[in-house]
Formats: sequence, structure tokens, C-alpha cells
Amino acid sequence: MQNNKSLEERINELENVRALRDLVDNFSILADEKEVWKQTELFTNDASVESYVNGELTSSLKGTKEIGEAFDGYLANFETVYHSNGQHVVAINGNKAEGTLYCRVDLISSENGKKINNNSAVSYKDEYVYENGRWLIAKRTSNFVWNDRKELNQ
Repeated sequence: MQNNKSLEERINELENVRALRDLVDNFSILADEKEVWKQTELFTNDASVESYVNGELTSSLKGTKEIGEAFDGYLANFETVYHSNGQHVVAINGNKAEGTLYCRVDLISSENGKKINNNSAVSYKDEYVYENGRWLIAKRTSNFVWNDRKELNQ
């Protein structure tokens, strides 16, 4: 593999790849902690979030206020939220980047005295922007690939 970039350029690229990974991991951790308004700080002010289930658009949000309100309302339905991030591949072009993140999400609720696990496999297609010294999410498209719902044995 031939690389014509200087050592400084390669180090800069690695630092940006790491910063983008930290961004998506912190996003998931804040979701697990239900720190929705801290999550919105990881978006550009005019960010958009679209969610698809079985290829069908189920929600389209624009701006951090709308995103925060929707996330807050949705996560309030669950006692426990747990994201397990997997592969994350990014392509950086100057102050913009695109990425794909695979994630497994467990959402635990109580129904009729029973704990229910709503489990999903999600792939996120992201667009990132470098603003004011940090990477932010400008657009996130969430594709819920499969869902499973079952009672937890306690």
C-alpha cells in the first residue's frame, strides 16, 4: 500500500478518525444516560436526523431543539437504554466527513409488571462537519435493520 501523504498529514488524519469515533461513542453513551440535551451539543444547529424502519421513513427531525425534544420523549419510554457500537468507517475530506456506524441497541421497558427488551440492529449513515475546533454531526440517517422484542428472564 503506497501512501504519498506526509507523516504530519497521516497523524492529522488518524487524530480526526479518532475524534470522529469519540463523537459517535459519546453520542451513544449520552443516550444511555438519557442526557439528551448534552447529546444535542454533538450536532450542528441545523442538523437533521432521519429514521427508517424496514426501509420506510418513520421520522424526520431538523435542528437541535426538535431533535432534543423527540429524543427526550422517545427515551422516556424506557427504564434502561444501552448502545453497543461496532464498526465505524469514515472518509474525511477537509472539514467534512462521512461515516457508517453499526450499533446494537437494547431498550428495556416495563409492561404489565414484566421487563421487555426491545432490541434493534441499526446502521447509521452520518455526515460530519468540523466547526469551531471539533467534529459535529450534520446529518444522521438511522436504518433499523431488524428489531426483536421479548420478555427478559429475571
